[in-house]
Amino acid sequence: MVELHGTSLIGSRRARPGREAFQGFNPATGEKLMPMYYSASAEDVNEAVRLASQAFPLYSRASGRQKALFLRRIAANIEALGDALIERVVAETALPPARVQAERARTCFQLRLFADLVEEGSWVDARIDRGDPARQPLPKPDVRSLQRPLGPVVVFGASNFPLAFSVAGGDTASALAAGCPVIVKAHPAHPGTSELVGSAIGEAVGACGLPEGVFSLLFDAGTEVGRALVTHPLVKAVGFTGSRAAGLALMQAIATRPEPIPFYAEMSSINPIFILRGALGQRGEQIAAGLHSSVTLGAGQFCTKPGIVVLEETNGLSRFIEKLTELMVTTSPFTLLTPGISSAYRAAVTARHSHPRLKTLVPAPEPAASCQASAALFQTDAASWLAEPELSTEVFGPSTLLITCSSREEVLHIARSLEGQLTATLHATEEDLAGFHDLIAILETKVGRLIINGFPTGVEVCHAMVHGGPFPATSDGRSTSVGTRAIYRFTRPVCYQNFPDAALPDELKDENPLGIWRMVDGQWTREPLPARSV
Repeated sequence: MVELHGTSLIGSRRARPGREAFQGFNPATGEKLMPMYYSASAEDVNEAVRLASQAFPLYSRASGRQKALFLRRIAANIEALGDALIERVVAETALPPARVQAERARTCFQLRLFADLVEEGSWVDARIDRGDPARQPLPKPDVRSLQRPLGPVVVFGASNFPLAFSVAGGDTASALAAGCPVIVKAHPAHPGTSELVGSAIGEAVGACGLPEGVFSLLFDAGTEVGRALVTHPLVKAVGFTGSRAAGLALMQAIATRPEPIPFYAEMSSINPIFILRGALGQRGEQIAAGLHSSVTLGAGQFCTKPGIVVLEETNGLSRFIEKLTELMVTTSPFTLLTPGISSAYRAAVTARHSHPRLKTLVPAPEPAASCQASAALFQTDAASWLAEPELSTEVFGPSTLLITCSSREEVLHIARSLEGQLTATLHATEEDLAGFHDLIAILETKVGRLIINGFPTGVEVCHAMVHGGPFPATSDGRSTSVGTRAIYRFTRPVCYQNFPDAALPDELKDENPLGIWRMVDGQWTREPLPARSV
């Protein structure tokens, strides 16, 4: 079993106990968990970034095979932690063991998915436009380009996914795959989990013979370390998953830098579900059961939880509402991840309960313990929702808001008024879709992922997945934090003009020694090129 030390991991060494002390916390029992953890000092931050910057020239040139070996070693090390990791995650989050085991599997799968991607190698988007010295009136230069890593990346661990969006989560996996050293700022809600996983990564760095600065893990009870990291001049990109308030604060801090850098933040989303007339009439009770499961999955602490449900008024509407209300009323209380999340949820549902334009279908009773929460359900009409901007605010927890529409135009008006979202879902028959062809066109401009006759809370880890969306769902809607496209957040294109073959990266050499797919004169091919005359 890995021993927990309670101090930051700065490359290959442990930091000394320093600033503010804090402990992990069991939200189900209120028990404080050992050991004590210590916030990283300014010296720790500077040393971690210095080591990362020092490691970058070497790690950025690591081959796809070397990086794949490293990523697979991390996954194997995480799995080797066994029950000790599961038990610590459960203790720090109150998540059920089965959920934690599934999240561990997802975390290791995405590490291996990126390993496969970089080992094959075509992800670099190599492009070659061969020169023609005989072209008139001017010779055509030989121009070649590919994606290259940015430099040291800072990753913020998320509260609601202690494994899959944390120390070895998607941001870390994609940055390491790109060839960027990573400094993780651990979430204070699960420091023991973070240390266990951080130790697994640190061991993999040494075992694979990589520079020690490829990975560091910093603890902090507050916000000082995070701000110091994102404003450090040697940091070249940041990945963040968390609240809108925290994300905007980091955006403002980054805006003060003399040198701008990419900031990829996933911040806020209400993930609207549109249930159209035909689907509601045919499958209303079935949809209600699926919606209940989606809203309450993980105690509603998923970034893809449906926060509003837009319904056309039809004969099946009342039965749908009755069924959903019945399911929500009989839902057992949940333990939320942190006291902060619990108090914010309680304040939000209390405000909605007293809102003059909302009908409370299922009130959330006063919790028995500080981190407990119950499901809540509210209803309003389209005009009221459109008139009250605060009703579009995300409520993080097991609650949703039903919005009834008396016309097609009201449905479209709601869609047009939406902020940027991670997802939007339509429950519709073919006839419904024929009558709402313009709804999909509107939603394409609002979200990163569109779902038909399903629910948004399942995010498949695969090559085609897009987990992102226009602001404020994310700070940059052109990117994704899930799926192999995430690697491009931490790269930039570099062009080589009239370079001799021997001076080019292997991916751009005439003989194509890596055997990757390349665009040559506008055509994709794996074939080698004839040697150029000198």
